[in-house]
Amino acid sequence: MAQRIAVIDYGAGNLRSVAKGLETAACDAATATNVHVTAAPEDVAAADRIVLPGVGAFGHCAAALKSVPGMTEALTHAVLEKDRPFLGICVGMQLLADRGLERGAHAGLGWISGEVAHLEPRDRALKIPHMGWSPILHTDAGRAHPLVGALHDGGEAYFVHSYAFAAARPDHVLATCDYGGDVTAIIGRDNILGTQFHPEKSQAYGLRFLRAFLDWTL
Repeated sequence: MAQRIAVIDYGAGNLRSVAKGLETAACDAATATNVHVTAAPEDVAAADRIVLPGVGAFGHCAAALKSVPGMTEALTHAVLEKDRPFLGICVGMQLLADRGLERGAHAGLGWISGEVAHLEPRDRALKIPHMGWSPILHTDAGRAHPLVGALHDGGEAYFVHSYAFAAARPDHVLATCDYGGDVTAIIGRDNILGTQFHPEKSQAYGLRFLRAFLDWTL
């Protein structure tokens, strides 16, 4: 039976591109895969893997997700209780934090301790938002991770963001990029992963990442 991938539609994600990227990666995945864009909590609860995209301001995305009846409960049950592999993308990754500080303080899911704060590059000539291609640098924790460690340093990924995840625990940071200092690029713990970059727009590295996510076993 094909594995079921739920891409959550809560009105705050680049769903078409994410779904297409997953479908492309699924062509080379070890297991047959069906990608389903859905706003139904019951689909999320039944999914084998879950993807949460996000584009826009932290507070808007947090409010939009919580406004879908039953969705946060379905997510919590599937990810934290049933240990289904989870991937947050861009603001979907930021929502894993305890809180985001964009236009005020807003509560996140609190699955990975930390906060999302404004980018402050040491080089004031660097523009905000950080937009474009940056090399991905795996940390020691990332190299030890079964998914991230299977990828190679030196890949480039596409970023568009003005805020970044400051994790409370260094071992939850699996990769960084350099933008006037280390910026969190991948976070993770247990069955939970998040990317600040857009894997669906990151060509070779992004496709390898999505394929690895589809094949990831805990």
